[in-house]
Formats: sequence, structure tokens, C-alpha cells
Amino acid sequence: MITSSDRVAELGTILGVWAHPDDEAYLSGGLMALARDRGQRVVCVTATRGELGTSDPATWPPDRLADERTGELAHCLGILGVREHRFLNYRDGGCADADAPAAIARLAEIVDEVRPDTVLTFGPDGITGHADHRTVSAWAGAAVELAAPPGTRLLHAAVPDRHAREWASLDAELGVYEPGFPLVVGPDRLSIDLALPPAVAARKVRALAAQTTQTAGIIDALGRERYTAWVSEECYLEAERAALALALR
Repeated sequence: MITSSDRVAELGTILGVWAHPDDEAYLSGGLMALARDRGQRVVCVTATRGELGTSDPATWPPDRLADERTGELAHCLGILGVREHRFLNYRDGGCADADAPAAIARLAEIVDEVRPDTVLTFGPDGITGHADHRTVSAWAGAAVELAAPPGTRLLHAAVPDRHAREWASLDAELGVYEPGFPLVVGPDRLSIDLALPPAVAARKVRALAAQTTQTAGIIDALGRERYTAWVSEECYLEAERAALALALR
């Protein structure tokens, strides 16, 4: 189990596969920064441009918000040191309706080109239950089965039971999870259980703050210290490969 930052080198070349801008920073911002600081290759894939991610569509119609979030993500990744990024350009909220074999084939091409040692993505629950997250998880798993080099690790983002207990009231207040989520896991199941060092956590928060349309209100409401504590853990478990094989059928 990776529990300290000096063991992030064990992940080798990392490919992250996510649904919306900010997923990558919330779930793997610290890991990406640590890996890049060690000279590891990190490639980030985002399925959509997050054009529906607003409670104020009059101010942020989809095309305008997509453009804004594209720039925000570039700024965020720059802070983390990530220089390689790909958009798949699927419709926000519409991944489940997309042509799955075509999406899997596109991701398989990226997997074949990058040849990652580790793929980071959502688990089948999508962490929050969001349909785009759950669909991207299935796509990523199928692409790994089709195209990844032998020995590639597929790791699913996870919510430890202790984190869920500590932050339950805040998560409910913010509406982070859909009903029935998160599906929490015990610490014994984790392959990565990383409390970010303070400097790395602060850098992750700077990266998240760069995605202003999504995070400014939350950071202002919580204060930077509490927000930092909320996002300062990154946890993953090994994918169940038998379940991935079923996704290819």
C-alpha cells in the first residue's frame, strides 16, 4: 500500500481518465504533482468539457462555460506540472448515451500510445454516482483490457469509511453525492491511502482554485484551511479485473 509520497514513483507512467474538468484535481491532484516532480510521465484524459456544470446557466450558457472550463483546466494542470492532456469531447451529461465501442476504441488508442504503468479513474460507482463518472469508469476499464501492456495497474478512486464519517455533514450540505453514495471502503482494501504533505495539499488547492467556476464559491464558504483539509487525502483500490472482463462482452 502506498501511504507516503516517496512511494509515488512506484506508479511509473500514469494515465488518468476522467469525466469532467476538476475530477482529475479533486481525485488525483496530489498524486499527479508528486509524480511530475519526480520526472514521471503523467497524461490526463477528460471525456467532456463540463459545459453543464453551473447553477446559473443564464450567465454560463453551455458554449461559454465549456470554453471557460477548458482554460481553467489548462491552468490547473499547469500548476500540477502536467503537460499532456486530451479531451474526448463528449457531451456533458451524455456519456451514457454515447457510442460505447467508439469511446472505448478511442481510449484504447491512447492507452496503446502512452503505455502506462498505472491507470487512475473512477470505480464502477463513479465515486459520486454521477452517470458520466460511471460510464467513463467502464470505458477506461475496457480500454485497459484491450490495449494496456501486461502488468498495467488499474486503480479506482475510493472513499475510505473514515473520510466519509468525518465529512458526512459537509458532503451532504454541498450535495456531493447522489442518493445511496458514496460506497465507502475499509482501509484494508486500499492500494493508495495517501495523506498529502502540507506543501502538496496547498499546491493541489491552488490547482483547484484555478478552476474558478467550480471551486470559488466552495473555497470562499469553507475557508482555505478547511477546504484544504477536505481534499488532502487521495485513496485508490485495485480494480476487480473479472468485472472488467464482463464489460467487454
